[in-house]
Amino acid sequence: MRTEFTTGTNDVASADIKAQRGINALDSTGELLMAIATASQPLNLRDLAAAAGMPPAKAFPHLVSLQKIGLVSRNDDGSFTAGPLGFELGLIALQRMSPTRDAEPEIASLAVTTQMTVAAATLGPLGPTIIRLEESVRPQHISLRVGTVMSLLHTAIGRVFAAHLPEDVLGRLLVQEPIRLAGVETKPALSRACRERLKRIRIEGIDEAFDAPVPGIGTFAAPVLDHTGSVPLVIAVIGSSASFDRDPHGPVGHALLAAAQRLSWRFGSLGKAVAGT
Repeated sequence: MRTEFTTGTNDVASADIKAQRGINALDSTGELLMAIATASQPLNLRDLAAAAGMPPAKAFPHLVSLQKIGLVSRNDDGSFTAGPLGFELGLIALQRMSPTRDAEPEIASLAVTTQMTVAAATLGPLGPTIIRLEESVRPQHISLRVGTVMSLLHTAIGRVFAAHLPEDVLGRLLVQEPIRLAGVETKPALSRACRERLKRIRIEGIDEAFDAPVPGIGTFAAPVLDHTGSVPLVIAVIGSSASFDRDPHGPVGHALLAAAQRLSWRFGSLGKAVAGT
């Protein structure tokens, strides 16, 4: 079941759309399309109508029209799934997708919502690399800049990437780990405790770091998934560890997880990007 999050800039967009005059019948059509998009398998008429919150008799005429234009297809067993036009539109959206550009509004909104610094990182040739930094309005002593390469194992941002990397890729990157974090001895093989932590990150969709590697600084980091299940971005909220709400299910953690979920949906992930959503 998809959970809607309406924090930040999405509130403004939703309000603008609702203020405009639309076609009520198309709103019902949209509910059916959303039900198809979020289902893990094709649905029969009864189940699809139930997922869209309407009687089958109301849903069926919409589905007939959607079939005619190719947005929906009906299988031999009578179940409904995405049609050829739906696939084409999806491919166009994926081709035009730019993680850095598309994440910009969420990053700016998250910084306002949490009153903390927000960073976005991608996996570059040297490792997790900061590509966007939205500074907090509160003064913070954070030695982080665009272009900073993060440790894979000693930072929350790095561990989130590490948790989602194939074993062979992670192994090759760990060889360079001492370069990323000078003065910290890192073995190329993962310890049992480290593997357990990476497993927890995959399950819970969030990691944290407090007072390490930087004393006095706290971080929550969460993955943004794409349509392949890969992680094109990791976003993080960063602030003073003394005043940081360390509960990942608290307001700061929830805001981060909600932003990660919205971006994951935008980038084509149909599964749960984060736990509890």
